[in-house]
Amino acid sequence: MDEVKVVVAHSERATLRIGDVFLKVDAVQARIDVEVEAMALAPVPTPEVLWHKPHVLAIAALPGTTVGRLGGPSTGSPAAWAAAGAAIRKLHDAPLPPRPGQAGRSIAALAAELDAECELLVTNGLLPADLVTRNRQVAEAALRPWTPAFTHGDLQIAHVFVDGDEVTGIIDWSEAGQGDALYDLATFTLGHEEHLDDVVAGYGTDIDLDVIHAWWSLRSLLVVRWLTEHGFDPFAPGCEVDVLRSRM
Repeated sequence: MDEVKVVVAHSERATLRIGDVFLKVDAVQARIDVEVEAMALAPVPTPEVLWHKPHVLAIAALPGTTVGRLGGPSTGSPAAWAAAGAAIRKLHDAPLPPRPGQAGRSIAALAAELDAECELLVTNGLLPADLVTRNRQVAEAALRPWTPAFTHGDLQIAHVFVDGDEVTGIIDWSEAGQGDALYDLATFTLGHEEHLDDVVAGYGTDIDLDVIHAWWSLRSLLVVRWLTEHGFDPFAPGCEVDVLRSRM
C-alpha cells in the first residue's frame, strides 16, 4: 500500500507524496494559479498537472533525480549540469509570461528589503555584523538594470530533474514570471560554485560572474532568518551561511 510522505511542510505550504502523485497545498491560491499557468507556458519539461482545485494542486512524479542538493554532494555529471544550463537558457529565451515573478522585484524594493533584513540579522544576533556587511557589499552588484526574461523564480537545485544527461523536468513554478535571468542561474548554482562553469557552458552565452556572486549573497541574506523561523537549517554545512562565509 502507498504511504503518505511529507516532502516539505511549513505554515505557508506543504507538499505530500502518495505513490507517483504529489499534492501541493498552498495557503495562497494565487501561487497555485501562477504555477499552473507557468507550467503551461514554459518551453521546458514540467510535471503533468493531474487536477487542481482551491488550495490544492496534484501533479505526476517526474522520472530521474536531481543533480544534487544544497548542503550535499553533486550526483550529476558535468554534462547533466550543462544540460540544465541549456534548459534554463531555453526558458529565458521564451516569450514573456504576463506578470512579474519573484525574480522581477524592482531594484528599489529589493534594496529596501535587503537593508531591512541585514539590520534584523545583526540586531537579532543571527549573523556577525562583519559577515552581513561584507555580503551586503557583494550583493550590490545585483542591484542593476536588467532585461526581463521568463524566469522560474525559485530554481533551487532540488527543482531540476535529470535522467543521465537529459533534463526530465522542472518543478515548483509558483514564483515564476518576468524577472532577472541571472537570479535563476545563481539560485540553481547556490552552494555548488564548482559547477557554475558547466552550467554557463550549457547556457551558451557570456555571464557576468560578479552578478551571480552578488545574487548568491543577496538570496542568502534574505532567507537565513525565514529558514531559521520555519524549521530549516541555513547553518548546515554547504548551505546559505557557508555561502555567505565564502565571500569573506
